[in-house]
Amino acid sequence: MDNKRVAFTTLGCKVNQYESAALEELFRRRGYAVVDFAKPADVYVINTCTVTHLGDRKSRRLIRRAVRTNPRAVVAVTGCYAQTAPGEVLDMEGVDLVLGAGSRAGIVDLVEKAVKGRKTSAVRDITGCRDFEELPGEARQGRVRALLKIQEGCRNFCSYCIVPYARGPLRSRPPESVLAGAGELLARGYKEIVLTGINTGAYGREPGGKTNLAGLLEKLAALPGLLRLRLSSLEPRDITPELLQMMALGPPFCRHLHVPLQSGDDQILKSMGRNYDTGFFRALLAKVRDMLPGVGITTDVMVGFPGETDEHFNNTLSFVEEMRFSGLHVFRYSPRRGTPAAEFPHRVAPAAMEERSGRMIDLDRELSRRFAVRYLDQTLEVLVEGFASGEENETLEGFTDNYVRLFIHGPSGLEGRLVSVRAEEISGTGLKGRII
Repeated sequence: MDNKRVAFTTLGCKVNQYESAALEELFRRRGYAVVDFAKPADVYVINTCTVTHLGDRKSRRLIRRAVRTNPRAVVAVTGCYAQTAPGEVLDMEGVDLVLGAGSRAGIVDLVEKAVKGRKTSAVRDITGCRDFEELPGEARQGRVRALLKIQEGCRNFCSYCIVPYARGPLRSRPPESVLAGAGELLARGYKEIVLTGINTGAYGREPGGKTNLAGLLEKLAALPGLLRLRLSSLEPRDITPELLQMMALGPPFCRHLHVPLQSGDDQILKSMGRNYDTGFFRALLAKVRDMLPGVGITTDVMVGFPGETDEHFNNTLSFVEEMRFSGLHVFRYSPRRGTPAAEFPHRVAPAAMEERSGRMIDLDRELSRRFAVRYLDQTLEVLVEGFASGEENETLEGFTDNYVRLFIHGPSGLEGRLVSVRAEEISGTGLKGRII
């Protein structure tokens, strides 16, 4: 057909964002125009999330919206919800095609073979998958930062998490492919690359893996034009002395780590199936700060896990404050069908969960502010990302390597440049300053 149009919508994590961008590129190469999801299209692709039951609900809502917008369009559903509940998704009115992890490279052919009303599933058993699925494209995070997916799958099997069942076993992108992908991003003008994956720190640990994460970082650091290299979430036990020694070499490595805690109570950590306790976590962060002075450490915290009492929560609140994180991502526990925790007794009441979430979010704001205050009246190196939304005219925004947000007055044309900024005042959980 002429003037073919495809529309995407994406739920969930950075990996999903990356994969949607890659799938968009596959459609562009076949002559499709990518249009806004709210507009009429010939094909709608919904990239779903199933980490929480709300993710499933939002996915179904978006599927129904696509069908209403153009009842004659081919509706394709992919992502973690599609992988874990393909029959449920395929049974929805208007869904024509369901694709799981590992079968997305052929999405355009499958869409073009699809016949409206003839339902097709391209979901396979992910547990036997051994190859990293190569997809083209990029996922931008602002004007100068891009994501680069290097790893797939997880073998941790935390009691609350559906991800290992949705993403399968560990698979790593070959080092030469990672280097080629990073080189393409730099050639397009990106200055900062964020390495991402389902379990990024487990890079290269599958049977036959060619190199580990530290070895990959060493290769990437040699690429010309790379100003910053940032890591996405790393599990506590994946942060090795070798990795820290590599990061301690300085630029292009960013002094920022996202290390999921989930709970600051040892009993709850054990029930969650996490492979560490608070003692290990405390010692790890002390080692990180010793080797990376000024490092920003952000984390994930889950509230309302089954069996979490007020005492357990207060232990977590105290431990989070003790760890001096520079930012928190706060989750409320959501039962996932097919995970052990979904059958655990002693569910936390919604009102208690909401109250705990609110207290943890308040602590997040305070910790973020405290971290930013440390840099008042200092000269900081900031990578300018562009004009800030919601700020006054000609206010640029950028980040330090340890992920402090800076607002600065300046002209256009500074995007993608490193500038020296004198931090002069607090602005929310960030800073305002002037270029010097």
